Order: sequence, then structure tokens, then C-alpha cells
Amino acid sequence: MHILMRVLGTLLGFGLLAASAAPQGFLDTQYDPSIPTMTQELGHAAGDEISTPAEILEYMEALAEAAPDRFVLTEYAKTWQGRPLVYAVIAKPETIARLDEVKANLARIGGGRLSASERASVVANTPAVTWLSYGVHGDEISSPDAALELSYHLLAAQNDPVVDKILDQTIVVIDPLQNPDGRARFVHSFESARGLEPFGDRAAAEHDQPWPRGRMNHYLFDMNRDWFALTQPETRGRIKAMLTWFPVTVVDAHEMGGDQTYFFPPSADPFNPNITTSQRAKQDLFGKNHARWLDPRGIEYFTREIFDAFYPGYGDTWPQLNGAVAMTYEQGSARGLTWTRSNGTELTYKDGVMAHFLTTLSTAQVVADNKASFLGDYANYRAQSVAEGERADDRFYVIDLNKRPWQVRQLSQRLEAQGINTGYVGSGATICRSTYSKGALIVDRAQPNGRLIKTLLDVDTQLPADFVREQEARRARGEPHELYDVTAWSLPLMDGLSVSTCNRVTGISSVVDMPARPQPAVFGYAVPWTDTGQAKLVVELLKAGASGKASIEAFTMEGRTYPRGTVIFSIAANTDVDLPALVQNLSDDLGVEAVGLASSWTESGPNLGSSLFRQLKMPKVAIGWGEGTSPYDAGNSRFVLERQLGIPVTPIRLSTMGRANLSSYDVVIVPELGGSAAGQLGARGQANLKSYAREGGVLIGFGSALRLLTSEDMGLLSSGLEPATDAVPGSASSNDPVNIEDDAAYNDVIGSPSSRPDTVPGVLLNTVAETSHWLSTGYEDGAVALLTGSSIYTPLTRNTGTNVLRFAAPDDLLASGYLWEESKAQIAYKPFLMAERQGGGIVIGYTQSPTTRAYLNGLNLLLLNSVVLAPGMVN
Repeated sequence: MHILMRVLGTLLGFGLLAASAAPQGFLDTQYDPSIPTMTQELGHAAGDEISTPAEILEYMEALAEAAPDRFVLTEYAKTWQGRPLVYAVIAKPETIARLDEVKANLARIGGGRLSASERASVVANTPAVTWLSYGVHGDEISSPDAALELSYHLLAAQNDPVVDKILDQTIVVIDPLQNPDGRARFVHSFESARGLEPFGDRAAAEHDQPWPRGRMNHYLFDMNRDWFALTQPETRGRIKAMLTWFPVTVVDAHEMGGDQTYFFPPSADPFNPNITTSQRAKQDLFGKNHARWLDPRGIEYFTREIFDAFYPGYGDTWPQLNGAVAMTYEQGSARGLTWTRSNGTELTYKDGVMAHFLTTLSTAQVVADNKASFLGDYANYRAQSVAEGERADDRFYVIDLNKRPWQVRQLSQRLEAQGINTGYVGSGATICRSTYSKGALIVDRAQPNGRLIKTLLDVDTQLPADFVREQEARRARGEPHELYDVTAWSLPLMDGLSVSTCNRVTGISSVVDMPARPQPAVFGYAVPWTDTGQAKLVVELLKAGASGKASIEAFTMEGRTYPRGTVIFSIAANTDVDLPALVQNLSDDLGVEAVGLASSWTESGPNLGSSLFRQLKMPKVAIGWGEGTSPYDAGNSRFVLERQLGIPVTPIRLSTMGRANLSSYDVVIVPELGGSAAGQLGARGQANLKSYAREGGVLIGFGSALRLLTSEDMGLLSSGLEPATDAVPGSASSNDPVNIEDDAAYNDVIGSPSSRPDTVPGVLLNTVAETSHWLSTGYEDGAVALLTGSSIYTPLTRNTGTNVLRFAAPDDLLASGYLWEESKAQIAYKPFLMAERQGGGIVIGYTQSPTTRAYLNGLNLLLLNSVVLAPGMVN
């Protein structure tokens, strides 16, 4: 609290000092002196300093206290580090006074089932909601201070026709800081490096953020990719809040490289096909108005060139698929208080704050000036989505509960959290001539968010044909493609589930049949290793001190056949715990199956005393951390293991790996690595990892970590990266003569003969399992894996190891997304998961990370095979 500033503000408010109504901010506007300025509350004006998360909250609370009739502050979530996330509702007093009525009307509009005349009446009497979000990336720093200045401007501006219209026609929701943990990390690094004055030199320490940088949240997630995955509390809280307000417009304010100017929509191609022409047209409306605000001030900008609207996990695309006109704004970042651009000009922090202030004010103005059009179009979008679903031949998505039932229920919960209603049909239901022995999850497209449902649950979302043709043409010219993110995200595929569609389903219930409670056991309990929920039960039992054994082979007991991987917990081996109570409580909590056994006798397959049953224990796991590792992969992997699977993980910096006692860990994970990894590890760190594997440890590498594990120095996996298949002799780097006959030959010549395969922008691919290896337990039918980038590895030979999961044949390879034809031919049959024994231990290599964005839920059981089963299998 800046006490002096607050006292001065109070004196001004009581007229004890000369109360000035002079302009306080970026516009020539008169302001109400009873509304505290940032200077009065925080000691600095907007853009003069980088406000901390605590200061941002403090100022929002001060505004709520100063104008409770126009400004309502709500906490909607807490971060992993316990920082509150808030949004402010700003409107005229008459609207705030009837807020419950307004929210009820917005819900009726959003419900999509009003008649045309009812819609017209409700729209006429209801303000539209403009939702403005700032700072989802913690080191994209200017927009949260712009949020504070806009909040002040909307409350304090006097006789301002723009503000008066905004407050009269709309509600403005301001989410001032979406990622306080990341911003706190950035501000700490900036302040730690700060000296007598700020420096614009990009090499200055104040611009050089230490690992992992401030962009991500606590678990190092890019939360602008998390909107449908809903893995983080910040995202879950934000979506829950947004679903109560039904905004017609959503803005997500970002920053980009400091040499850039300012980007606002129209967005770049491609657009998701479920976004309407009306929504796209309204982006033009916003863009033209932003130009009117920025042009007189000489603020340069660009549109259409980058930042597309195809992937549904963005903070703009997800709201668009719910009916809003949603947009990303990007300001060139000073990454501090000043930045010297490549052209010699200076970009200040204040410049960035002002630009975001102006464009988000402009956004609210456009909605206010066109309130009936925006709210009417939103109502029509929601109603049309219902009508489209009712007419569709593929109206109902049917997801079989017989395959990974726990994951089916988790998918249902994730959809419900996005406002998507789901239901179930019971055991034995017949739907479109298929019988579902254990029932099915049903998702009806005839909902107001039906276009979002279609986007998330369709096996494939097609890129626009003209866009694909242009990308292929660019590649033919040797130019990079323009895809910004992945081209595949089908939730059933990523969850490893079986989905079909049908035009008619009856008997839908909100209740799902849960597994029967385990019967009282004489001998012990069997936990089938069939999906992630079952494996989580095993983890929780091991964590509680229970002792269990996993079978390498299937067996039959008391007339039931149990798959390989099934874990037996005998009462005799667990006298230190109350096993029946423990199994009962944990299976109930998780909603998974444990089977009470009267005897250890098996009718077929191994008995409990066989060497084909291996002792399990709660694994101690370490992960490579810090400089040299990918923050995303290190953080996402730790999150999946800790928060999704319940396994604590010790992070060890690569630079410490050489002196760490790795023998105290059962599993060591090396996440994706960057170019400095080998230097960070040093010879001692690399030697320690090699010794760890050869002396009985489980060493796991993800993605680019395999470059290290397959290197000549390490030699832990007998594989290697492949060059591009079209690399030819006679290139520009060779002295061999070559005739150039056409454009294609020319592009070959100027390419590198040792270049990597062309980058794949993110596709879902089918894999085939080697079922003789225990690592493929639970994946007899293979798995769907995400492939991005250009890394393709050669298969292991039989005498060196096992390709536990390999990519499928060319004709069967692509599960979802867009894949270049030559990439399809080269990727086919190449490994996704490799295993090679090293002395007493094992090295496990995933050629693509299985924890990307924590949304590849169908691979979590595979990860548990590597972390929980592996230590027992190799020792």
C-alpha cells in the first residue's frame, strides 16, 4: 500500500487539496477526482512501471471500493501458487442494480431455444457483454496495465460520449491478469536485473529472462492452448465464469517480438470451418474502428498476416465456437520499460500499454454502437447451432463405455465444464445397429454450442481446400508453410476412445453405471490394468503402503480372464494396512473396479508365485529441469505425473545431474531438450545418466531428448535421426555437377543434402503395438499419438531392443489432421516408443513427447507402464 498516495487521494476527494479534473491518462478527457488513479494507489501512472500482480489486485479492489454501484469485482479462481484471479463487471448503476435479471436474460439468449419474437424482445431489453482478457502469458506485460487504465477510464471519465454509450448499452467484463504466477516470475527477474536506468539493448540482463521465463504458469503451461483441455485451474475458473455471462465479444490481449508493431484482426487464414461468415465480417468492423483510434496517434499496425483461428484451444477460437466474435490483439513487447528496435527506434512500455488501452476501448465502443446487431447475431448463432444439430445425420456422438470407461467419464466431465451437456445409455443399448455391452456416453449436437461440440468430437476438422493448395504450392517453391499450430485435436482420439455417430438415440440418462463395489475378499484383490483410472487405483494403493504384484501375461481366475498388467494385492502380503478398507474407499473415490478374490488359484496363466508376476512399489521419480530443458515439456510432464496420476516428481537441474545421487530414484525422465542441454549436463552429467541406466535404473527420454540418448557420446539407444528423403547429391553445398531441368529440380539443388524432413505442424497418427513386450500393456490395439516437427528416428533392430509402438503403414497412418504425402511415406513403420536394455536397467525412448499440453490422455496409461510397471519388470 502506498500510504502517502492514498492520503493524497483522500484529501483530494474531500476537497482539502485543489481537486483537479484535468486529464490523467492517455486521452484528453476530464476525470472524476473521487475515483482513485493508479498514481494515487500504486505510486505510478499507467505504463511508467510494470505493475506487480499484487498491485493489479490492489488497484482493482480500490476501484470496487470507490464505485460499488458501477464496478463489481469477483474472484473466479486461484492459481497453483494461491494468487487470486478476478474479473470486474463494469456497467451503469441501473444495470448493476438488476444484474440478476440481466444474467437470467443472457442465459435465455444463450440457451438458443427462444422463438424469433422472444429473441427480439429479450435482445432489446438486455445489454450486450464485452469480455476483455489481459496477460495470459506472464511476460507479455503491457496489457494488464492497460486493463487498469481502461477500468479507471470507464469509471472516471466525465461527459465522454464514448464511455457514456458503452455503459448505457453494454456490460464490460475486464479480466485484468490471467496469469499472475507467470507475471510475478517475470517482474522478479526484471527487478533483480534493474539498475540506475532502464536499457533498450536486447542483450541487457533485464530483457534476458532466466529459465523458464515468465510466459507460462506454475506448471509451465501455455494457457492460450488449454481452453478445451481444461488442465489448469486458471482455465477452468475462467471458462466457468465466461459461461455465466455469454459475451458477444471476447478479446485476448497479447504481446509479440519487440521489432513488431501491433496486430489486430481480421485474423489470418485458416479459419475453423465452424466459424461463420457473420463472425468473420464483424472482425472487419472492429479492425476499421481500431484504425480510427490508432492512425491519428501514428501507431503502426498490421492485420491478416499471422495468428489464425483454426485450433480450438486458443483464447479467441474457443469463444468464437460458442458464438462470440473473439479476437487476439498483439503488441510488440518492450519486455521491460524500453526496447531498441532493429530499425533504431525506441519502443517503450508505455507505448504498449497505450496501444492495448486504445484497442480494447475501441472494442467496447464497437459493441456499444452496434449492440442490437451483436446480441442479435449471438442469439441467432446459438439458435442456429441447435437447429443444425437437430437436422444432422450425425446428431449424436456415441462413445463406447466398454473401452477405457474411466476415461470416458473424465471426458464427460471435461465437456460438461465447457457447458456441453452429456448423457449415458445403459448396458446392452443398441444404437444404429451397434450394441454397447457396457453402455455409452452420448453427446447431442443439438445444443447452442453445437459447433464447438462438432469441432471437439469430430474425428477430423478439415482445413479449407484453398488454404491447403496454397501451402502445398509454398512447399513446392521451397517456402515454409503457414500453419500456426496443430491440425488435429479430436478429443475421443486423444483420449484413446471409440466414437461413432448416429441420427437417433433414445433412453438417454444423466446417470452412468459405476463399477460394482469389490466383494469381500478371502485372499486379496485384483485390479485390472485396463485404463488410467484402474492404474491410478494401483498408484494410490502403493502410495498408501500396500504391496502388489503385476502380471506380465494374462491369466484366468475364478472364471474371469484378467489382462496382462493386472495387479494382485494379497491380504497376507499387506498386514501393515487395512487392505479391504483401503481398496473399498479408493475404488469408490475413483469410480474404478477392484475384484475381491477367494483364492490365488488360476485356471490358466501364471500363479502369483511365478516369475511372470513382478513386485511393484511406489516409484521415486526424478525429472530433468532447468536451463537446457524445454520448459513446456518439463512442466507438462511433471504436471501429468503429479496432478493427473498422483506420482510426486523431483525436479533436478541438468547442471546438477552430474553430482546427483540418481541411484536413489527408480525412474529418471529426460524431457525435451534444447541446444544447451549437453553443455548444461557436461561430461559428468552424461556419465551419471549412463551409469544410472546400466546399473538398474529406468531412464526415459521424451522427444528431442532422444538426440542426446542416441548420440555417439551417450549411445543408450541404437537409433538415430533420419535426414529428409528428398535430400539429393549435387546440391548447392556439393561440388558434384548437376543439370537443373525445372523448378522442382532447382529447389532440390538449393536445399541441404542433410536437411531434416519437412516440419509437420501437428497430426494424430495411428501406431501398432509389439504385444510381446510388457511396455505395450493395455495397448494391444495400438494407440493414437501426436506428431509434430521433423524428427523421425530409425527403428531399433531385434538384437538391440524393441520398437514397442511403431507408426502404422502409410495407408493406415493418419488418424486426424493434415500430413504431407512424402512425410506419410517416411514416417510409416518408424518408432514412437522404443525400449533397449542397458546392463541391469532399461532406456525407454518416446520419439514424440506423450505429455504435450497434458491433453493426450489416451497415452497416460502408457506413461504409467514406463513409470510404475518398468521398475518391477527390469529388476
